[in-house]
Amino acid sequence: MRLAVFSDIHANRQAFSACLDFARARGAERMILLGDYVGYGADPEWTVETVMGLVANGALAVCGNHDNAVSTASEFMNAEAQAAIEWTRGRLSTAQRRFLSELPLTLQEDDRLYVHSEASHPQHWRYVQNTLDAARSLVATKAHVTFCGHIHRPALYSISITAKMTSFVPITGVPVQLLRGRQWLAVLGSVGQPRDGDPAAGFAMFDTVSGEITYCRVPYDVEAAAQRIRDNGLPRWLADRLTAGR
Repeated sequence: MRLAVFSDIHANRQAFSACLDFARARGAERMILLGDYVGYGADPEWTVETVMGLVANGALAVCGNHDNAVSTASEFMNAEAQAAIEWTRGRLSTAQRRFLSELPLTLQEDDRLYVHSEASHPQHWRYVQNTLDAARSLVATKAHVTFCGHIHRPALYSISITAKMTSFVPITGVPVQLLRGRQWLAVLGSVGQPRDGDPAAGFAMFDTVSGEITYCRVPYDVEAAAQRIRDNGLPRWLADRLTAGR
């Protein structure tokens, strides 16, 4: 089965629409959604409704920290993120807020684990920034492949049975076979707010038969997404960062 795995959509309708079209055109048979559907961007209603529709048709979805913040006032965020969440609360319907509040922190499917941040303490929203962080996540699960997001920068980590770690930044469009005999942590880039210097939306395709993962980048109408943020009175920095991919 060909999976399309998305993370950190952040209410960016233009980016998510482009990624969904790209994935479907390349034969995606199931959508996997790793959280942070809201926050930062200006189209939370459309985004959550779209995610709800995908889940109703067989997609899997987990909760991100921004999703959790919609119903949890104690979730710590910087000033710009907090302003966006407070604005988002007023835009979502009761059903949409309930959907976000009921999302699980992790989901297991066959030999794959899906989580927003990392597997050792999903509720703490830790970033995977290096091999030490990746190792902590990998030893916390028996899954062959763990998929996560949260940091908005793509990376691949693995650990051998002798605890030897590898790490690298995958090349866009080049398939990587996630070999048996190692555990893998696939860190997704962000659909709606990339932070690796490339403004193109990011996600990944994974073939469960061949074991190959391919990281994808999809150009989209960045200026339209940025203008939506400005038009809705959200912090301008949230718009400006989209064009820089930071």
